[in-house]
Amino acid sequence: MPKTIITPPGTGKPLAPFVPGTLADGVVYVSGTLAFDKDNNVVHVGDAAAQTRHVLETIKSVIETAGGNMDDVTFNAIFLTDWQNYAAVNQVYAEYFPGDKPARYCIQCGLVKPDALIEIATVAHIGR
Repeated sequence: MPKTIITPPGTGKPLAPFVPGTLADGVVYVSGTLAFDKDNNVVHVGDAAAQTRHVLETIKSVIETAGGNMDDVTFNAIFLTDWQNYAAVNQVYAEYFPGDKPARYCIQCGLVKPDALIEIATVAHIGR
């Protein structure tokens, strides 16, 4: 099956061997996304809501570059460093998914950089 690498304009170089997104057979797979600037520095240190917004805007840019939109999201995997941030994350998350919600799971874990509070990986079906 052919696949297309999705890299929105202005995207920094990933920390590891992966790409921001891959489009295959009408499905966009968005890599785990953290609140990084183009130089892979964590932004909005200590602010889970602002980091969530940054992460979702980054995910949105990958999906839009592939030709879709946030209504096409069918699944999110959410990783939090602290359950105390759960409410703040959900408040911002609800803004990006106001209608039908995608399936998801959420776990607490460590992330690649200590100042990162949230990571989200996404699947979106844009083929119709």
